Amino acid sequence: MNFKEYIRVIEDFPQPGIRFKDITTLLNNGEVYRAAIDELKKAAHGKEIDLIAGPEARGFVVGAPLAIALGVGFVPIRKSGKLPGETVEAGYDLEYGKDTLAVHKDAIKPGQRVLIADDLLATGGTIATTINLIEQLGGEVVGASFLIELGYLDGRAKLGGLDIFSLMKY
Repeated sequence: MNFKEYIRVIEDFPQPGIRFKDITTLLNNGEVYRAAIDELKKAAHGKEIDLIAGPEARGFVVGAPLAIALGVGFVPIRKSGKLPGETVEAGYDLEYGKDTLAVHKDAIKPGQRVLIADDLLATGGTIATTINLIEQLGGEVVGASFLIELGYLDGRAKLGGLDIFSLMKY
């Protein structure tokens, strides 16, 4: 299946010069959405995963169904102030500012094997911060899976030798 056929490209969003890759057109087609999650599941085969971690917000719509498909738990990585329990946090730089991500302190036990799932790998900042949080809790990041990778932004370089699977590359 050519998944790129189901991605809408929106010019000049959120600012001039950006060609935004909109996954909502993939998500609203149940057959294609399921096929995409099935491909991510195949890519995760043999990794002995205990948990899927998904960064807010679109990591939830990729990570949660992948966790269900694999029969493992899901850990939401949220923006600071959004989780009700005790958290650990890590900050990171955005193109125009800074942000902070958080995870519940009891979400990951030491030694658990965690796969990160998100919609998009761009510069790698969000994923590097997610890795930091998982490792602070003693988890082992076994890889990351994405619907889309923007290769021209070289996010892989920020993630070192992490095992990465991308369903689509631009």
